Amino acid sequence: MPSSCDSLMEDIEDMVSSSDPTPHERQSARKSIIPRSRKKKELLSDEELQADSLIPGTQKIWMKTWGCSHNNSDGEYMAGQLAASGYKMTDDPTEADVWLLNSCTVKNPAEDHFRNSIKKAQDQEKKVVVAGCVPQAQPRMDYLKGLSIIGVQQIDRVVEVVDEAVKGHSVRLLGQKKDGGRRLGGARLDLPKIRKNPLIEIISINTGCLNACTYCKTKHARGDLASYPIEELVERARQSFQEGVCEIWLTSEDTGAYGRDIGTDLPTLLWRLVEEIPEGAMLRLGMTNPPYILEHLEEMAKILNHPRVYAFLHVPVQSASDSVLMDMKREYCIDDFKRVVDFLKERVPGVTIATDIICGFPGETEEDFQETIDLVKAYRFPSLFINQFYPRPGTPAARMEQVPAHVKKQRTKELSQVFHSYNPYDHKVGERQHVLVTEESFDSQYYVAHNKYYEQVLVPKRVEFKGKMIVVDIYEAGKHFMKGKPVEDSKPFTPSIAMPLQKGEVSGLLQEQKVNGVHVSAPTPSSCTVSIGSNSLDREMLKKIGIGLALAAVILAYIAQKVY
Repeated sequence: MPSSCDSLMEDIEDMVSSSDPTPHERQSARKSIIPRSRKKKELLSDEELQADSLIPGTQKIWMKTWGCSHNNSDGEYMAGQLAASGYKMTDDPTEADVWLLNSCTVKNPAEDHFRNSIKKAQDQEKKVVVAGCVPQAQPRMDYLKGLSIIGVQQIDRVVEVVDEAVKGHSVRLLGQKKDGGRRLGGARLDLPKIRKNPLIEIISINTGCLNACTYCKTKHARGDLASYPIEELVERARQSFQEGVCEIWLTSEDTGAYGRDIGTDLPTLLWRLVEEIPEGAMLRLGMTNPPYILEHLEEMAKILNHPRVYAFLHVPVQSASDSVLMDMKREYCIDDFKRVVDFLKERVPGVTIATDIICGFPGETEEDFQETIDLVKAYRFPSLFINQFYPRPGTPAARMEQVPAHVKKQRTKELSQVFHSYNPYDHKVGERQHVLVTEESFDSQYYVAHNKYYEQVLVPKRVEFKGKMIVVDIYEAGKHFMKGKPVEDSKPFTPSIAMPLQKGEVSGLLQEQKVNGVHVSAPTPSSCTVSIGSNSLDREMLKKIGIGLALAAVILAYIAQKVY
């Protein structure tokens, strides 16, 4: 008979009743709590604190995320909520009490790293909480037994799950979020988050997709298409710019399918978003499959030509063989893909088209593979993601007759050689370009910037360039980058409308700033207060008379207080 320690709660609802406050309500309630000072004789000793160290919210958490930008966005939200609840996020796994592992199920190697990390954590006697697409798609895997799981649509409840894991309980939240029977895009977009890069906001515009690709495991985790309403996405972008962001990435499993479930479409969303983008800031579109962008080509060309939108589109082709595409159930033929690329190249001069290719899909013949080689030679894609096929458990492709491993490996190598046979940026040496500086290079020797076509440009690592639009002369080109020398008589342009948050700072929480002696608590969607001394004006008044008049009113009140 199994012991009580072996029992597993399938859902945290087994412990938390419907009458209990939600995490959002709990966080909101904290703002109204008035702290009371403890008398000296009541101060807790170090021994008492140590003995009571299992109180949730006092531990250090290390988080590791694998996979796409959608998964990275989920990771940022989970980190933000945990930090806002009192947990300390750390970059050092050895000092952490809890490991939060946010997984990717696209390829076998990513899952192997995930599984090995679980074992490593257990060997070090760390508490383990898992999230992402692997446990969502296969929660009953043996190596996940006894672990707490956060489903991909339950990231807003990460604090509850970690709280219970700290106390030694195993809980699993794998449900879907619905409103009146309609599946939602996921957790709210206004949750606290910690951006990996304070200058870049990643916004998931929808989750899931409309496809049923035979090789894809992500579909098992993310499900069918569910889009966020346009107003929520616009508000999220607006808040991000108020926090100093100068670049927004739109992400999902298929951005081109956005809105089909809620009666709108991608161009409609994009036109609304560009209205919010400050001068000099940029918007980058995420991956879109060919079928859902074909009907919007005219509008997409106009949007990609907009000065505040990168002329960049990621359109995975996967194979240039119609026979292979049919076996993959990709719902388009190679001529459809070529039509998308040719149209955009004609209407958006210089546009960057990135694509993906799978080598050695089941049934792929030498003739099929040669068609793919010919496609790459003809289009010379500047960005090409080459993937050797891995059969994912539970997918139709895993049951098909497999191409021998040595053949898959050879085809991957051959395609890589073709890709490295050309340099896409050599002709750009000598050009003068405007670039937006947002990141640091992996070797920490340069800052990384991108031009209008989202091509990577390395610039000198000078602190005054970070987060700025600068003008450079291109003097060197490599396979994946260019190097730019700043033009001496040009001044860096600041696209941000506010100071960026510090690295590790939580987005979405009330931030108090002091401007010329005036304390301004802003910006959050839910609250804004301006105060001097004992005088204060709340958000409702700010809405009525505007921030300018509000500040004037406070200053007058302050003067009156001094005079009388």
